[in-house]
Amino acid sequence: MQLSVKGRNLEVTDAIRAYAEEKVQRMTRYLEHIVSGTVYLSVEKHQQIAEVTLRVRDLTIRAEESTDDLYSSIDLVAEKLERQILRYKERIAAHVSRSGGREAWEAAPAPPAVEDLQVVKTKRFAVKPAEVDEAVLQMDLLGHNFYVFRNARTDEVNVVYRRRDGHYGLIEPEA
Repeated sequence: MQLSVKGRNLEVTDAIRAYAEEKVQRMTRYLEHIVSGTVYLSVEKHQQIAEVTLRVRDLTIRAEESTDDLYSSIDLVAEKLERQILRYKERIAAHVSRSGGREAWEAAPAPPAVEDLQVVKTKRFAVKPAEVDEAVLQMDLLGHNFYVFRNARTDEVNVVYRRRDGHYGLIEPEA
């Protein structure tokens, strides 16, 4: 695994770099196909923040933790990554054991537009082809409430999202 440790608003010492690398390298015992990883260590006010992003083929696993101590933040972010990876592996195992039946997804209308809404940030990213269940898994692993992807079956851009009732929704464009 290619791993880089970078600092924001702080100089990364050899001891901190070695500690972070050791903690993140441990994730390979749970998931062998980790392509690359990036660790960002930063200081904001009195908080020491550790952010880790791991790339596994087409999957991205991300976690962030902050405490008063940088070593504690690294420990906590490693534990969070471990839980996410184990949850991912459980879902893959459940998916494989499932007898081919696809869950029915309901299409949800987009929320109404608000005239005085201002766009304060624009983010660009590659829209990768995926099955709906893979997109839900990716959304959960990222810890987001929605995920934009290209549906592998229809080749159209879709959005999966987490509903208030805890279930998931799928937004598809009309033909």
